[in-house]
Amino acid sequence: MRFPTLMLLLAISITGTAFTQMARADDLSNAVEADYDQHLEALFDYFHRNPELSSMEIKTAARLADELRAAGFEVTEEVGGTGVVAMMKNGPGPLVMMRADMDGLPVPEKSGLPYASTATQIDWDGNEVPVMHACGHDVHITSLVGTARFMAANRDTWSGTLMLIGQPAEERVGGAKSMMKDKLWERFGKPDYALAFHVSSGVPTGKLVAVVGAPMSGADTVDIIIHGIGAHGASPHRGVDPVVLGAEIVLALQTVVSRELAPREAGVITVGSFHSGTKHNIISDEAHLQLTVRNDNLQTRKVLLDGIKRIAENMGRVAGLPEDLLPEVIISDESVPPTVNDSQLTQRLRAVWAKELGEDIFYETKREGMGAEDFPFFTTDPYIASTYFSVGGTPQADFDAEQAGGPAVPSHHSPLFKVKGEESVRLGVEATVIALQDLLQVIAK
Repeated sequence: MRFPTLMLLLAISITGTAFTQMARADDLSNAVEADYDQHLEALFDYFHRNPELSSMEIKTAARLADELRAAGFEVTEEVGGTGVVAMMKNGPGPLVMMRADMDGLPVPEKSGLPYASTATQIDWDGNEVPVMHACGHDVHITSLVGTARFMAANRDTWSGTLMLIGQPAEERVGGAKSMMKDKLWERFGKPDYALAFHVSSGVPTGKLVAVVGAPMSGADTVDIIIHGIGAHGASPHRGVDPVVLGAEIVLALQTVVSRELAPREAGVITVGSFHSGTKHNIISDEAHLQLTVRNDNLQTRKVLLDGIKRIAENMGRVAGLPEDLLPEVIISDESVPPTVNDSQLTQRLRAVWAKELGEDIFYETKREGMGAEDFPFFTTDPYIASTYFSVGGTPQADFDAEQAGGPAVPSHHSPLFKVKGEESVRLGVEATVIALQDLLQVIAK
């Protein structure tokens, strides 16, 4: 028993030394760099090599909980499944929440990194699949730990209550909802402010993106069940062909965005799947359309969903279907609202980031896609002022090489996905700490 005891004392001594160096550092950047070298680099390596699927983040959650507890936080595990909540009360002031998602994806890693994942896991259907952090959640949870360590070591620089959340199952848009169903705010307190960030392979390292408006879209998963009347393919007049009806619905749906939304209002209706029939010469009696529907505000969402229902049902009437056989529109509970940054809070944080990190810290770019997030389940009902920002993950040199005809910068969810761990984690910690210290200011006596 003597050897483990000595090792534990040594670990405590090393950790205490790192904390002391951080607490005495005048320069946040130098303090975070030192902690990355001493602790966070190995932690990032561990998380990247050991990804776990959504709602199965057992080891990830346990390691995250241990790290946050070692930093001095009061930690509760198994919130909403595998969720982790860490609390630190440090005098009077607001309650501020910072979230990091922690799940990986069923993707085989082909990044070529020396610490690439070779992990496999049994998925939700009982199949063994490769798993990797193909979206950068390893950056998020490593940064969360770095933030926890700095804030705990520098309690004289802030006042209030800090809530750090390790959220499961963001990739399957169920983790935030599960934590809320587990009475998150009733158990731990409703935050006055909520923060989250995402590393982005499409943004240069050393840059932040913090938009006033919607950084991420709302998404609805919609199914349309089209009932037809089956017949022989040589006698189409004897039935109602759901394939033809489905094709007409697919084309008509495109007019919802092009003719019902204002030209500068973002919206997407994509039919990703169309299934019907079993054989060349049989007119089936059913077709199934699967749609993803994207929006940046709840008003647009209503226009899109109402339009889908109206078109599907009325095209059924055009085809001569009786009322009891009209197409059914089913909206899945996988739907998520848009992530909309609070204007006042985001402008406040942009100002303090510019002051502390320089006016050129921001990467101003137009959104090209309408990716979604489940973070708004924390902030929409009840409303909590929140800011969701991005941290650059790819060196500018890689973008320059791509422009010159070199290899393309890999996207998120790609087997080739890779971001610069140190640069991403360090800026993630720095930006988060700056935001937290501004929101949790010490009240002068």
